[in-house]
Amino acid sequence: MHKQTILFDMDDTLLYCNKFFDMVVDQFADLMEMWFHSYHIPVAEIKKKQMEIDLQRVERSGFAPDHFPQSFLDAYEYFTFLTGRPNNEDETRRLQELGRSVYGHDIEPYPHMYETLQQLTEEGHELHLYTGGELQVQMRKVTEAGLERFFDKRIHVTRHKTAEFLESLIQKYELDRKSTWMIGNSLRTDVIPALKTGIHAIFMPAEKEWAFNNVKVDVEPQGAFLTLSSLSLIPEAIRTYTEAQAG
Repeated sequence: MHKQTILFDMDDTLLYCNKFFDMVVDQFADLMEMWFHSYHIPVAEIKKKQMEIDLQRVERSGFAPDHFPQSFLDAYEYFTFLTGRPNNEDETRRLQELGRSVYGHDIEPYPHMYETLQQLTEEGHELHLYTGGELQVQMRKVTEAGLERFFDKRIHVTRHKTAEFLESLIQKYELDRKSTWMIGNSLRTDVIPALKTGIHAIFMPAEKEWAFNNVKVDVEPQGAFLTLSSLSLIPEAIRTYTEAQAG
């Protein structure tokens, strides 16, 4: 089979991510509900405000590690202003520590991650890791998961995963668009940029998706656009598509 270049997203494609953020948001909402109990603010409203603040910051300036903890502080300030409840330094310190704790969790690979990457490597494909976030945070995950053995130096971390950045990778590595794939769980930052740059896309829906990623795909594919439910299905899907094109 003709060698393919395959770019993998990391968070919620290869490694679990969203569920750890959800767990910390639940803890944040529980604390807020306890502190603001006498004001009868629904937990759903607390979570909604935090998410609005977090999304606005990510859309404006990409993924930075201080954004998530700051969204807790901003939501806290919003509700103290709304209710007139005094701002407490111990509470804000606790919220900041809670927000930061999400970056210290142990890595948890998706099912079949290692087997799939190993199979693709053995089949002669060139694998790249293309992930959004802060370099130090993302590289800790790469190291703990032992992903360097599959991706070597082909690891690309950016705060903004855009069609422009993806195009710069295609240009830098002189990738053949007809044999280049982007695989990820985000319609916004994985699928749409792939389709815009004319490469193949494989959409891997996350078990629970973040609102930031829920957008409409309005780009006409120039190659493959597949949706798969498991990493284990990727090698066969790529093989089937490329053989059909060659035949």
